[in-house]
Amino acid sequence: MEKDHLEILLEDIRSKFDLVLEGHESLNRKIDDRFDELNGKIEHNSFLIGAVNQKLDAVAADLSAHRADTEAHGTVYRVKESGD
Repeated sequence: MEKDHLEILLEDIRSKFDLVLEGHESLNRKIDDRFDELNGKIEHNSFLIGAVNQKLDAVAADLSAHRADTEAHGTVYRVKESGD
């Protein structure tokens, strides 16, 4: 009878251990899914930031060219302050 009782306890422990393992596997899948989702969002945001940086570089180049062209005209296009 003692051996039967021990086998019953071991089977109960094994089933509970299996439940714990299933729970860990489920959590691991959820964490992996969130990690993949987050990586996708980071990649998308990195792409958008790169596009914005390119546009800013283009605007800075245009502004630099505009300033150089404006300064080449000398006093012809000089802005006068009111009261001068």
